[in-house]
Amino acid sequence: MRQTWRWFGPVDKVSLADIRQAGAEGIVTALYDIPPGQAWPRAAIAARRSEIEAAGLSWDVVESLPVSEAIRTGASDSAAHLEAYRQSLEHLAAEGIAVICYNFMPVLDWTRTDLAHERPSGARALRFDLVDFAAFDIAILERPGAAGDYETAVVRQAQERAASLSDADRTGLTNTILAGLPGAVEHWTLDSFRARLAAYDGIDAKALRANLKRFLSEVVPHAEALGLRLCCHPDDPPWPLFGLPRILSTEADYRWLVDAVPSPANGITLCTGSLGARGDVDLPGMMARLGEHVHFLHLRNVRREAGSIPCSFFEDDHLAGSTDMVAVIRAVLAEQVRRKAQGRADWQIPMRPDHGQEILDDRNRKAAPGYPAIGRLKGLAELRGVMMALSHPG
Repeated sequence: MRQTWRWFGPVDKVSLADIRQAGAEGIVTALYDIPPGQAWPRAAIAARRSEIEAAGLSWDVVESLPVSEAIRTGASDSAAHLEAYRQSLEHLAAEGIAVICYNFMPVLDWTRTDLAHERPSGARALRFDLVDFAAFDIAILERPGAAGDYETAVVRQAQERAASLSDADRTGLTNTILAGLPGAVEHWTLDSFRARLAAYDGIDAKALRANLKRFLSEVVPHAEALGLRLCCHPDDPPWPLFGLPRILSTEADYRWLVDAVPSPANGITLCTGSLGARGDVDLPGMMARLGEHVHFLHLRNVRREAGSIPCSFFEDDHLAGSTDMVAVIRAVLAEQVRRKAQGRADWQIPMRPDHGQEILDDRNRKAAPGYPAIGRLKGLAELRGVMMALSHPG
């Protein structure tokens, strides 16, 4: 696997020099200041690439080239946004960047309820608490019909939790849930978030899947002609939130994706943390069965706190948690051997150590939540050790 690292550009508290010292070979980044629906100028792509190369690294993966809400909902301006997306692909191809990650999650990217969950070791981790989330949905957002989306016991606990929250607690929970992905351009208030949810009225999983197929039909042939590899990231968490459909949460969903528009340019970002939040996804098996379509890997681990779906979970150490990471890496290495034997130029799959815990001096650096320097360095070192051990000829 090619070892990469996510970097949020010049504002990132983890510098390119830090990343090079961590032993990463390539960078995963994006032009975060350009809103979804607008084309990325080639000059801006070239400037970012030059900055990365000047630090002795390479820009290996775009994460993410965002899909706009207009495309996801099939709004009237979606055609213009699709054209802008194709233009961005052309400009990325011209600068030699071939792997483009995106997602099709409505409204929000990954969602957590606690960005600094204290572990017994003193480390801090990201956490999704189902009761806290339901308390926000039912009692703070006051989404109509929200209580009907949860089990009775969860609703009762959520109402009790909401009643116990101080004003500061309510504000903190709201800000955490609406924060979205680090680097995101859009920032929500409760009112603007409610308005965005309303845009999905009448859009169920079938309709969202139809909009995804339209997106794939419009961009995948273009990407293939340009020699690019698109790879879709799974839902995080991988179940419906806020009454919104989620359509990339299981292996069956990804089988549908690659079959919808068959092409070497239509592929998968296999995120072991996102899919690992479900107990019914066999990640090593999924890698074995769909590995030929995997263009990018996020290696992280979550600890499920119950066997149900949905459930609470937190971001565990990379080799701990509920996913057998060694088995996943073994399956990835086997796929790379198959690709190399087939003569595929893309036999080496880029991976990055995703979401580390805050440890040691990470608290002082105050990097983006989930993206600490030392916590990810620890994760990369552990993953590298597994890779080396499994690859050793002895």
